[in-house]
Amino acid sequence: MGDASATERLWSELMAAAQDGDRAAYEQLLRAIVPFLRALVLPQHRAGDRAEEVVQEVLLTIHRVRHTYDPARPIRPWLAAIARRRSIDALRRHGRSAAHEVFDETAYETFADPRANRSLEVSAATEGLNEAIATLSPPQREAIELLKLRELSLAEASSLSGKSVAALKVNVHRAIKALRQRLKGGEE
Repeated sequence: MGDASATERLWSELMAAAQDGDRAAYEQLLRAIVPFLRALVLPQHRAGDRAEEVVQEVLLTIHRVRHTYDPARPIRPWLAAIARRRSIDALRRHGRSAAHEVFDETAYETFADPRANRSLEVSAATEGLNEAIATLSPPQREAIELLKLRELSLAEASSLSGKSVAALKVNVHRAIKALRQRLKGGEE
């Protein structure tokens, strides 16, 4: 128990030094916490490469939100909360993509049929969407970018943008409604 509390104190001191701009302390902290983060993430992700991706996302999140850590509080629960959230995000992303993936041996075959190559159609549809997003009000555009395009959680988007969760929800709702109208109007 003493060893764990000594490690906790060291990590906390390193994070406090990192918050004050000590790059060497920050690098030492990141190297020290990687095994701890791996141990938290591995049980949820069977594939080792996916677990490593989640650890990297956790490290990026820690970098982005390191200013929110309070050195007077234990660091392990703070790190564990971030790791748990990134792990859940990764599971959600994997679940969404796995639901749409299908194994097909002939998927790499090329056909002369013009209907087989739809990249130009997709490009044109995306271009129209980008133009429609550009016409949104700045708060709506920001909400769409953070929540739908970058797939941030409401809490992360709120923290990043400085807007309340409620304001982000309203802006996304209004933006989607406006985009539907613009895109529907563009087709007719």
